[in-house]
Amino acid sequence: MSDRAAIVRERFPRFRILVIGRANAGKTTLLQRVCKTTESPIVRNQYGGMIDHDVKGTVGRGEHDIEHEISFNSNVRFVFHDSRGFEAGSEDELQKVQSFIEKRAKDKNLPNHLHAIWFQYCIPMHDHSRPITVAEEAFFSKFGTGMVPVIVIFTKFDALHTVAFGELREQGRGIQEALAMAPKHAEEMFKNNDYYGMLQAKEFPPKDFVCMGGMDKEQADCTALISCTAEALDDEMLETLLVSAQQVNLQICVNFAIITGNLEGERIP
Repeated sequence: MSDRAAIVRERFPRFRILVIGRANAGKTTLLQRVCKTTESPIVRNQYGGMIDHDVKGTVGRGEHDIEHEISFNSNVRFVFHDSRGFEAGSEDELQKVQSFIEKRAKDKNLPNHLHAIWFQYCIPMHDHSRPITVAEEAFFSKFGTGMVPVIVIFTKFDALHTVAFGELREQGRGIQEALAMAPKHAEEMFKNNDYYGMLQAKEFPPKDFVCMGGMDKEQADCTALISCTAEALDDEMLETLLVSAQQVNLQICVNFAIITGNLEGERIP
């Protein structure tokens, strides 16, 4: 193990991520793809006690606690926290998230610190008039996250391809032509609706964004999300931790090794 890897492992045993998203946004599926597994998550309370999966204490409906830790046996180097998202009028959840972020930042125990926030957002397929709720706007307008970068994940981007295909067909395009043009047309639709621009205009904008689709497939590629998160980190040691923890793409490790001069490019087992 390299000196860098040993230091990182000692100071930060796990990379900790808060995942924010509305109900049915596909958060559990996303985390399974990141950890390259189809297994159910392991959920523990803040004291390390196991939470019964049948209770659905997190990553599902029912009782919810943002302090619960979510992990997978396939990759124990990641630990996640779940916020059920800011539904209409959900001021209470907004306050819980802000308190959680502040508490983690002040914690004197480094392994308890929060390292990144993934703000998962499903692209609306029909109602484009109100894509972002008031509470979601408040998160980016009223509350900063300090040194913790926020990455907005626009999921179900592949569904936008279907909408784009339909529009092209209505314009008189043939089936094969519409199929070929749909991906580019979907990108144009996304840019025209300026979903990310709405958030960038806020006082505390996200650090970056990524569009993802096909998460229902077991072999879905999460390389863009991991790379985007790594680039958003201002701490090289945390970047090392993330790159060594991820299992989605070996090339990310190689690229990081070249950039940092860590030619060993060693992954922490």
